[in-house]
Amino acid sequence: MGEGWVMRKMWVATGAAVALGLGFVMLLVVGVYVAAGNLAGGLRGGAKALAEGSVPAAYQDLVRKWGNLCPAINPALLAAQLYQESGFNPAARSPAAAQGIAQFIPGTWATHGVDGDGDGDRDVWDPADAIPSAASYDCTLAKYVKDVPGDPTENMLAAYNAGAYAVIDHQGVPPYEETRNYVKRIMTLEESFAAPVTRVDPSEQAAGAIAFAQEKLGTPYLWGGNGTAEQGGRFDCSGLTKAAYESVGITLPRVANDQYNAGPHPKRDELLPGDLVFFSDDLTDSRAIRHVGMYVGGGYMINAPRPGAVIRFDRIDTPDYFGATRVTEDGAKALPTTV
Repeated sequence: MGEGWVMRKMWVATGAAVALGLGFVMLLVVGVYVAAGNLAGGLRGGAKALAEGSVPAAYQDLVRKWGNLCPAINPALLAAQLYQESGFNPAARSPAAAQGIAQFIPGTWATHGVDGDGDGDRDVWDPADAIPSAASYDCTLAKYVKDVPGDPTENMLAAYNAGAYAVIDHQGVPPYEETRNYVKRIMTLEESFAAPVTRVDPSEQAAGAIAFAQEKLGTPYLWGGNGTAEQGGRFDCSGLTKAAYESVGITLPRVANDQYNAGPHPKRDELLPGDLVFFSDDLTDSRAIRHVGMYVGGGYMINAPRPGAVIRFDRIDTPDYFGATRVTEDGAKALPTTV
């Protein structure tokens, strides 16, 4: 039987389960794993255009423009770096004296800062200068290591972390744990900022996460709830999704808008059970996301909607629907601890 038949059967079965409330978990578990088996090995990659709303609207055009400055970078990769460095906060400061949205230290800024907006000054606190400078610095590093074997983007990121001389000396990404983790983290985060160009592979952990959320149906909502005994086992929206994925070994951030970057973003017509679905009053900015639920098929999600309500099924097709994330273990691990 073809993949399309299996998927249609899964959606029909799931929709019926929502309506009848019978055998719901088993249908989802079977459906997710059948889909995973049929779609395993699906394509990834292609052009890394920026996903709509993944970058705050104020910086979207800058990231799109400067993310195409040289072949070693792209808008999604540049967005991933900015998110890792500052969480798109133009006023960010670090204990190491790194400054601004791109977290330049003064010495590096003095050498590599550019006047991106052409207003006659180079201001590390102005994203119109700092974002072009980050892209320019990436491309400069890529030139330094252009003759090194291996992936040019990985070598560039390694040079950003460990220095170009280390990459040249080791003829590739140096064997430093910090550097290799940095390269992997940014390359993984890139997927969470890229517009999907092919079908996104299903998550093998989705079924277990759904089963956890299913068991919580009817539980009263609690703002800030993490499901602890002291809280009576109650959750808020992101507390529920965090606990559900934690039950299958994936640690998500606590806040809904940070959970959005825990994996790639399937289109609305490509959603699978277990995908996280997000809602916002500003559909241009993922940092403004205010609600998250877990998709279960048939246009429904399990969610902890608001004070006074209980964990329940709700439809996802509302005017404030922002988008979805297919949670991956690597994607969750790649998220910065603070943004």
